[in-house]
Amino acid sequence: MLPRRLGTAVVAIGVGLVLTAPLASAAPLPAEPSADLIPVPVPDVEGPLPGAAPGDPAADSIEDTYPFFATDADLDRYDYVEEEFFISGTAHQYADGAVASEHPYKTRVVVRRPEHRWDSNGTALVEWQNVSAGYDIDALWSPSAEHIMREGYTWVGVSAQNVGVSYLTEWSPARYGDLDVTDGGTVEDDQLSYDIFAQAAQALRGSDSPLLGRIRLDQFLAIGASQSAGRMTAYYDRVLPHVEPVFDGYGFIVGSAPTSDRPEPAFQVLSETDLGLFPAQPVGENVHIWEVAGTAHSGWGGRAAREGVEERDLPGGQPDYSCARPPFSRAPLHHVLNASYDHLSSWAADGTAPPEADPIQRTAEGGIARDEDGHALGGIRLSQVEAPTALNTGVNTAASPSDFFCVLFGSYEPYSDEELAERYKSHGSYVRQVVAAERTNVREGYIPLADSLRNRVEAARSDVAK
Repeated sequence: MLPRRLGTAVVAIGVGLVLTAPLASAAPLPAEPSADLIPVPVPDVEGPLPGAAPGDPAADSIEDTYPFFATDADLDRYDYVEEEFFISGTAHQYADGAVASEHPYKTRVVVRRPEHRWDSNGTALVEWQNVSAGYDIDALWSPSAEHIMREGYTWVGVSAQNVGVSYLTEWSPARYGDLDVTDGGTVEDDQLSYDIFAQAAQALRGSDSPLLGRIRLDQFLAIGASQSAGRMTAYYDRVLPHVEPVFDGYGFIVGSAPTSDRPEPAFQVLSETDLGLFPAQPVGENVHIWEVAGTAHSGWGGRAAREGVEERDLPGGQPDYSCARPPFSRAPLHHVLNASYDHLSSWAADGTAPPEADPIQRTAEGGIARDEDGHALGGIRLSQVEAPTALNTGVNTAASPSDFFCVLFGSYEPYSDEELAERYKSHGSYVRQVVAAERTNVREGYIPLADSLRNRVEAARSDVAK
């Protein structure tokens, strides 16, 4: 039986930035650039591994198990496949700008890719799996799976940290029992995670990568949410000056972003929640920033997308929370993230920077400025904020001490029929306002057309102001 705390302490995207010390102080990393860049080796690859959901994590044979959090997205619709691999090799600890020691590791990567090479766009989104809940969460795949597949990306999830790997070894000993990213407990603070993440990307390169079948990739983007964005920030600022670069661009989602200036583009996307939780911090000149009004650090999009796999794979299933306000903003941050991946890809490929966006407005005291109804002012304004049927914010608190994760969920307070009738003269008036907001966001490049069209259809089919 897995520890109960690991089955209940969940959050859609992690709280590491709230609950842990700054990552830069968590491990001895290089301080000054090296004259000679340290090469990133290609790890050994084992797989694809047998077993598919539904299976039995407690089975004695790996063939009867399946990958933890195997996706329940409709892969067949887009001719996608999901495969799991083990990678192993030697990773470094760093100190004083040099390699301090080398250590063996073995971990897993999950690959979701087009089955046929002609459906691939040639770009990998390599996600640093978030572990703040006590296990691996593919925070950025889940709400964006349809866009990722629609556009032909290859998504790769990397288990780089000990918390996630240790959970895997307990969840299915037959499948994951010999994974280790600590060299038998001798390496602390996930000091090997930076090399492990880079080596996973290195394993994707070349014309004969065993991770990709017949797919060939020519662009590699690193993405990470919350705690994982913090890890990637440490990698970008303090490790990358000394090692061979393997990523063409970086997406820092609802978390910190680099302070150093490097040629690799860095795109930071922040929810409304993040502005209230974390003080403003300096970033490098090559960091592009979007702030999205009404959205949550961990909103409804991720929670809904992961419900099936969490009910299947977690003891006790998906947990409920007691928050001061109804939790989980419905403003779809993932629509903006979808656009950010496309812009990051273009930026890394040809230097075309993403479009600018106004920041969320602040008060003189540094808080978030709001209109009389409570909506945040400024920022990227989704139709769910511009033509609202509810008050969506990035703010919430716990109703009891045990539900401290509530601070990340934002809030969702639907309007009554009477309030909607007062706000909109007719259903057609509501739909026209939604369409106007959608057209603006598509024209400005803040959301993809396909996501916008779905929003318009949902508005047309709704009962608002009828």
